[in-house]
Amino acid sequence: MMNSAVEIEGLRVVRGGRTVLPGLSVRVPAGQVVGLLGPSGSGKSTLIRAIVGVQVVAGGSVRVLGEPAGSPGLRDRIGYVTQSPSIYDDLSVRANVRYFASVLGASRESVEEAIAAVDLGSHADAAAGRLSGGQRSRASLACALVGDPELLVLDEPTVGLDPVLRRDLWDLFARLAAQGRSLLVSSHVMDEAARCDRLLLLREGEVLADATLPELLERTGTTDAEGAFLALIARAEEAAR
Repeated sequence: MMNSAVEIEGLRVVRGGRTVLPGLSVRVPAGQVVGLLGPSGSGKSTLIRAIVGVQVVAGGSVRVLGEPAGSPGLRDRIGYVTQSPSIYDDLSVRANVRYFASVLGASRESVEEAIAAVDLGSHADAAAGRLSGGQRSRASLACALVGDPELLVLDEPTVGLDPVLRRDLWDLFARLAAQGRSLLVSSHVMDEAARCDRLLLLREGEVLADATLPELLERTGTTDAEGAFLALIARAEEAAR
């Protein structure tokens, strides 16, 4: 297994005339659950889009699983779940997952396995448009899982889910990493940091920290991820004066 699932050097992204990422450099370790944390507008979604190869970049390089981001060879090696569910409302959950399985050349067995993994077995034949928001998000995740990707990139996957479903999804993420997959999971919910192997804290397009949670707490002298994040912001603001 390679040491890094993602390697980014000097990434610069400009959107709408505004520099969103001014020159970001970071690495995402392979075989871990890496949390990409930060407030809304910090650049998390832009960074994710650059990693999956759908973001126009102004400079720098992004390599994913050893290949340039967006390379054709990565199409069946990456699973990407957007903030908004990417499924067909007029199809059932099973039909949606089967469609993505056919695109990726996955087996019929993998369809049922993906549905079970996100705990939607009892809703497999329900039309996606009739599901709740949380169920639709899980159906999107099943579509990403069906191809057995090496890297999963998940943009705010637990938004709108109740605490039990959030816990179950994070347990699933840990199991996937234990099987050798790499996961990059964005969130603005700081209490989810404790479930990550490593944390990338982003603010205004810059990495404030790239560390494990214990390292972060020791560095800042705080007791939780939110306190550490606020301490790092205060230090950054002080240094900028």
